[in-house]
Amino acid sequence: MQNKLEIAQDTPVAKRPIRVKQTLCKRVREALLSLGGEAHRSMVIEQVARNLGHDVRFIPEELQMQLIVSFEETWKDERKRAAYGFHLPFGEGSHRWSVRGEAFA
Repeated sequence: MQNKLEIAQDTPVAKRPIRVKQTLCKRVREALLSLGGEAHRSMVIEQVARNLGHDVRFIPEELQMQLIVSFEETWKDERKRAAYGFHLPFGEGSHRWSVRGEAFA
């Protein structure tokens, strides 16, 4: 039994996957609306970080990744995409994010 414990401890621990949080999607949407409905993702990330009280010169990498993942996961889910109005005006792989016009209401 002790060998099993040693083997279990030797196995690498995988990082937990980043979970998409509804609040991050709301913050991304608010930032896009404040930026006129469309902006490069770096500007959106800076705006969200500023709203959260971070120094935009030193935005935590984890926050950046969580925001990117939250946008991408929401954009890929048709129902969530419709709810938030997320859009990629230049297609998949683009770093230009926007909120569709009908989502402004």
